[in-house]
Amino acid sequence: MNPLSRRQFLKSTTASGAGLLILPTGTLFGQNRPSNKLNIALIGVWGRGLAHYDALSTENVVALCDVNELRFAEALAKFPGAKTYVDWRKCLEQKDIDAVVCCTPDHQHAHIAIWAMNRDKHVYMEKPIALTVDETRKVRALYLEKRHKLATQAGTQRHAIPNFARVREMIRDGAVGELRGVFVWGNRQLPRPGYLPAEGSPPSTLHYDLWLGPSPEHPYNPGYFSGRAGANCLQWNMYWDFGTGQVGDMGNHTMDLAWNAIDATYPEAVEAQGDPFNPEVTPVKLVAHFEHPANDWRPAIRVSWYQGKEFPTSPKKYIDLDGIGHGAIFKGSKGVLVSDFNTRMLIPDAGADLTDYKIRSKDRVIPPIGNFQEEWINACKGSLKTSCNFDYNGLMTEQMALGLVAYRAGKKLKYDGKTGRTDDAAANALLSRSYRAGWPLDG
Repeated sequence: MNPLSRRQFLKSTTASGAGLLILPTGTLFGQNRPSNKLNIALIGVWGRGLAHYDALSTENVVALCDVNELRFAEALAKFPGAKTYVDWRKCLEQKDIDAVVCCTPDHQHAHIAIWAMNRDKHVYMEKPIALTVDETRKVRALYLEKRHKLATQAGTQRHAIPNFARVREMIRDGAVGELRGVFVWGNRQLPRPGYLPAEGSPPSTLHYDLWLGPSPEHPYNPGYFSGRAGANCLQWNMYWDFGTGQVGDMGNHTMDLAWNAIDATYPEAVEAQGDPFNPEVTPVKLVAHFEHPANDWRPAIRVSWYQGKEFPTSPKKYIDLDGIGHGAIFKGSKGVLVSDFNTRMLIPDAGADLTDYKIRSKDRVIPPIGNFQEEWINACKGSLKTSCNFDYNGLMTEQMALGLVAYRAGKKLKYDGKTGRTDDAAANALLSRSYRAGWPLDG
């Protein structure tokens, strides 16, 4: 038999269902072959980047990017041979990259997601995937355009906790009866007076201008970099130009607990109130209400977010919402379900015997996600399906960003999810933000 040409071989394996796949760079591989490895760029090698080292060690990390050159030594010890960059724009031009893991400060997330997807790179983006309503919609729209060839995952890793699936099952199966409303809260408080004042000069190994990226210029202060690994975001994410405070931090994790259960899309209206507006710092206290239309299994509901020691009404005096810290309450016609990330409590209303609620048999439960990062890595190599892709997470992030718009507008807003606009011109000006020259969103 004459040797098959490459084109004939590809046609024959496709027809026989052999399951061979093509990486964005054109590398042919089978699911279990030793060569079945992604070429990955890790952008932001410290902080949350450290949390990805073990999962990425099974792949080829071919590029490392960080504005702090002192972080490269540790990263290169783990991933020897990777090329290093201080500017992610140059990093993304490396031709052999298949996928990107982004762990930069929040204000660069939407840019990196869009630039990477424009170059047909799979993307794992730490939360939030964007800061504004407009950014989130553009990230989600680009992903939807390329969803048949790119795998994305938002870094809400708590989603893999089995309790998330059990809560969804209970709400869908009628544990609280007909769902009437959802209340989500987080008790973290991080007050800040304003942007840090100028203090000293950045060391030669820290590229501060690249750290600012698309955001407006602010004087250097070492306080922005003084936190411990994995928590340094608390040094800068309360400021409008760098983050969205708790809305984009723990709010992204905790609202996910509810979002996973309610099958929501765009809210039709939103209102919010909180601390007096500070043009430099996001609010500590905030309460936002989102009105969602009915879908095929539940009526219209109001979804509420509380932060900074503001809480919904506890369903029972003995349930300390502050003690829970971060959680969600699902109110239904027959009772309530109170949940945090790991546990849940079902409280029937007086007279509700729950005889029509049946716990799912083991063969019907939602299967476990397993390792959250590995889910994305495997999706890049095959199904492209992840539990927190930019469609699912994008809708939730858009809602939360819209809450901050209503807070700043100081009034209830109607929202058109098709156009991404409210019924108020002044509020519409808050749906996006401007960028410094040289940092276009769609690059």
